[in-house]
Amino acid sequence: MIKYCAFLRGVNVRGTNMKMADVCRVFKDTGMDHVSSVLASGNIVFSSDSPVDELKIVLEAAMSKSFSYDAFLFIKSEEEITLFRRNIPFDIRPDFHIYAFVGLPGVEELLMQEFNNSAKAADEKAKVINGVFYWQVPKGNTLDSTFGKILGKKSLKDKFTSRNVNTFEKILKIMQ
Repeated sequence: MIKYCAFLRGVNVRGTNMKMADVCRVFKDTGMDHVSSVLASGNIVFSSDSPVDELKIVLEAAMSKSFSYDAFLFIKSEEEITLFRRNIPFDIRPDFHIYAFVGLPGVEELLMQEFNNSAKAADEKAKVINGVFYWQVPKGNTLDSTFGKILGKKSLKDKFTSRNVNTFEKILKIMQ
């Protein structure tokens, strides 16, 4: 069995509220094994022998039906998540958040283009490493930054989701 994490987009924001225990039940009911949640932001660790493309279809349909919303999720293996964490291009600093973006292939280039065209705070940076978009932003500026506001565009909602890099550490601990 392969260990995965499903990153759900738009969970517990803007009226889409769900308990992670209920989300885990949906995953178990669709045949996933070793299911657990990490934080309340829609990170579900599980095991399966099914291919990712099939898992995405089955899980999005089950989530949409169970919670009456258009579910968008991105599934990554333990190996991929390990690389996300290992490849962080910025030094960890107490006054900055670093986010990694999980999404459709090619979304990292779109995000970089949007970032390059936006106004930036001091030391706000972005970089693409091995197909993953990383963003460093001063704490307190995430939602107020020009780039942060771009991330909420409806046209982007099914293309990616983001997580603070600390979340990847927590996910990897659960996977071990």
